[in-house]
Amino acid sequence: MLTVRVVKLGGNELDRPDWLATCASAIKSAGPVVVVHGGGKAVDALSRRLGLPIEKRVVAALRRAGVDAVGLSGVDGGLLTARQLAGGFGQVGAITDVRASLLHSLLLAGLTPVVAPVAPDDQGTPLNVNADDAAAAVAAALRAEELLFVSDVAGVAVGGVPQPSLAAGEIETLIDRGVATNGMAAKLRAAARALQTGARAVRIGDLEVLTSRTAGTRIFTAAPQPA
Repeated sequence: MLTVRVVKLGGNELDRPDWLATCASAIKSAGPVVVVHGGGKAVDALSRRLGLPIEKRVVAALRRAGVDAVGLSGVDGGLLTARQLAGGFGQVGAITDVRASLLHSLLLAGLTPVVAPVAPDDQGTPLNVNADDAAAAVAAALRAEELLFVSDVAGVAVGGVPQPSLAAGEIETLIDRGVATNGMAAKLRAAARALQTGARAVRIGDLEVLTSRTAGTRIFTAAPQPA
């Protein structure tokens, strides 16, 4: 079976051409990869009514780096399916299915899929989905060797100290204590979900996680056993 890594690129770093160029160069050497991108200042109003400006920017950067990237949204080829979230969130959904065979076909053809976090519901209405959750769902469906959440943060810090590893069972406690908030809380919850549903490993960190197997914070499915 093809060994795949899923890379989620996040946030406002995507608006920085230098950061994106460095990231693209690192991905070139990362082996078979599926990229899922988050927002950035350019993404709102259902990704500018599916104009998907960030996806085009990421694909262009990868191709300049020599990566044969192809841009997709979850609408394309039935790649993702979602259900609309209740509670007045508008055109926002949660992923219910991933067509992993489509991603495998592209990877086997030597292509690097770049996935925009937009997915249709069962009526075909496109919905925005959280990019961390989309990456987790894709990683689980592919039984990915590793899911990497990449931003400008070196890892998960507790008491100001970056952690080399965290047990998934500790995540809700960290969030309840206010140690992990907002975007980091979302990443941690998505990491735990990915491990529970099929991904083999998850790390959270900066660009170094693309080139070093020990960089960032690794999330474990269970607390390490005492020596």
